[in-house]
Amino acid sequence: MKSPLLTLPGAVPAEGVDEGVAAHYGDLFREQRALADGTGFVDLSHRGVVTVSGPERLAWLHLLLTQHVSDLPPHRATEALILSANGHIEHALYLVDDGETVWAHVEPGTQEALIAYLESMKFFYRVEVADRTADIAVVHLPAGSIAEVPEGAAVRETPYGRDLFLPRGELESYAEKAGSAAGILAYEALRVERYRPRLGFETDHRTIPHELGWIGTAVHLQKGCYRGQETVARVQNLGKPPRRLVFLHLDGSEVHLPVAGTELRLADDGPDGRKIGFVTTSVRHYELGPVALALVKRNVPVDARLLAGDTAAAQETVVEP
Repeated sequence: MKSPLLTLPGAVPAEGVDEGVAAHYGDLFREQRALADGTGFVDLSHRGVVTVSGPERLAWLHLLLTQHVSDLPPHRATEALILSANGHIEHALYLVDDGETVWAHVEPGTQEALIAYLESMKFFYRVEVADRTADIAVVHLPAGSIAEVPEGAAVRETPYGRDLFLPRGELESYAEKAGSAAGILAYEALRVERYRPRLGFETDHRTIPHELGWIGTAVHLQKGCYRGQETVARVQNLGKPPRRLVFLHLDGSEVHLPVAGTELRLADDGPDGRKIGFVTTSVRHYELGPVALALVKRNVPVDARLLAGDTAAAQETVVEP
């Protein structure tokens, strides 16, 4: 869904999964600094929006999600996953309950599959699931922002900022009052800096929550049964995940960033060495320079020097081996 904010001065459209909003508005590092300073906003109107209403909405979602939501207080933000029967991550939901309705935003284009699954699990529960993507847009305000929040808007308040669910028809008028716009590349750069995984970027068809550090933030270990829980419990209690998320400082002398999927090898083994992982997201950060998130095999030494393709990389531990 193409955002009307692509008509703002300097807007350069994003590509790939983030198509429909701006990659940047002409100055990537200025936009990053603004967000880090708590000013401006990010247009996330391409993300899917799903609502669940009805008196049994929280009890019902509690049975399906990895997060403990049966007693979720109104206006408290949380995040949750839906797993396959084998414990692999299928959906990531960023949600809040306003006292009457659960609002969730999800990765662009995933809302239809999510709703199909939720509808298949309704049985006799008094819940209503709706796709609100066509009429509701998500806008992100960074932490520290003093921008106005429209009355009646659902809001997810997190340590990283606030996600607003706004009527899509009010997006342009809100943008006029919210300060300078920052593109999705600035938003992504700060996400990488904070080690925050993203579905479809840090995940593939076999990713389990432990590999990305989603235990605790999106997975509650003390709640009842949900699909995939056996895998979560077994890895938590008896073993270790096969891979782990790392943060990479990339050689700043390289002109091009290693793209997602670039194979990682031990620097001591050279570019023809054994593959030990791959880049998931790479960005240019306004302070840190070129950095990335990556998945590596669990037994890779935490102090090992790496090669991302031909680019030298030093790792920081995100998930302990």
